This record gives sequence, structure tokens and C-alpha cells, in this order.
Amino acid sequence: MSLFRDDGIVLRTQKLGEADRIITLLTRGHGRVRAVARGVRRTKSKFGARLEPFSHVDVQFFARGSELVGRGLPLCTQSETIAPYGGAIVTDYARYTAGTAMLETAERFTDHEGEPAVQQYLLLVGGLRTLAGGEHAPNLVLDAFLLRSLAVNGYAPSFGACARCGMPGPNRWFSVAAGGVVCGECRVPGSVVPSAESLTLLGALLTGDWATADASEPRHVREGSGLVAAYLHWHLERGLRSLRYVEK
Repeated sequence: MSLFRDDGIVLRTQKLGEADRIITLLTRGHGRVRAVARGVRRTKSKFGARLEPFSHVDVQFFARGSELVGRGLPLCTQSETIAPYGGAIVTDYARYTAGTAMLETAERFTDHEGEPAVQQYLLLVGGLRTLAGGEHAPNLVLDAFLLRSLAVNGYAPSFGACARCGMPGPNRWFSVAAGGVVCGECRVPGSVVPSAESLTLLGALLTGDWATADASEPRHVREGSGLVAAYLHWHLERGLRSLRYVEK
């Protein structure tokens, strides 16, 4: 028998039996963890209210070695709220859809349970904090999170120098297969020619230049979001289900 604690973000929940739930969390020290929370669907359960998507929580888990516990999953035995980001996110459609896409992205980039993914965890915590704060447009926060998630997982796109030969920018063409902008010599079939302002916006989102990002025109934001979605789809090999509901 063993007990372990960790703090994490609740990614999603699933019903189990009449009163239980399976909680999926992205934790600081143990990566993605699925655990059973017993009785949390009962109306009088205070424990359940803390284990909702978007919640930043400190959780204690109980496991019995190789024995099956709740269909092979550890149990959530205690939970304390660190930050209830969901309260500010679920009441606004744009924030909610952007936040849902962020949770799905974090889960997709942490395929293997139990493997630490500290950078992805910290990125998600910061992204949800920014989204809940409302200082920037939700779709900009989402695109910044997607770009940085790609970067910390080894798929950072280039928006200046050629992704193939390194020729200094600005470069005109953009190719998701090539890894970002490419020069005329490295251009491949399927390359597109986005506006220079859209590429500047994406570079600003990747580096955290919010002054430039917030000043961008809506048409450049829409074009940039399309490039981000295409680039993410290429590397995940299938799109995000929640991305279709995001307001552009």
C-alpha cells in the first residue's frame, strides 16, 4: 500500500457507477494520472466540487501496488483547491471553448501515464491563469498555448528564418510539413503565403510579446489561428475535437 501527493490540473471527468468518477489530471510530478474519486457525484459531496475541469488542486492518492484498485486505478482520497480557474472560465463561452481546447491539447501531448511532463504542466497552469484573468482575448491565449505546447514537445515552428536552410527572414512562404516559414529555394508543394502581419503575430504569441499580439487586427488573428490549427493537426496527426467550437 502507498500514499502519494501531487498538485495538478483536472483535465476531464468520467462517470463511474452510480456515484463515482474517474478523474484525469495533469500533475507536476507524475505527469498524466487517472484516478477514481468515490462518491463525488452525490449531491452532498464537497469533495466532488473541487475535482472539476480547469481546477488546480492538491490531491492525495492511494494505491495498492499491483492489486487492482478501482479497475486498476489509484483512489483520490483527499483534495484541496489551489486555484479555482473554472469559476471565471465556464461562465464565458469564448473562454470556456478556448480552455477546453487547452485541456484536450495537454492530454494529447501527455500520452503515457505516470511520465513527468513538467514543462507542459507549468504551461497549462499559466495558460489557464491568463485565460481566467481576462487580460487578453481568449483565442490569442489559446493560440499562444498551442504554439508553446508544440515548442516544449519539440515541434517549435519558425516564423523568421527558413525552417530548412536557416536563411534569415523575413521569408514569404509557410509550410506545416517543413516546420514553418521557408525561403524560395526551400519552398515545397502545398506552401501558403500568409501576410507578414500574421507571421509577426504568431512570433509574438510564441515569445510572449503581448503588446504586439493585442494590437493585431482581427483578420490577421483569424489567419494566424488557421495556421496554428493546421500546424497542430499535422503534428498530432488528427485535429482537436474541441477546436471546432472555438470562436474565431
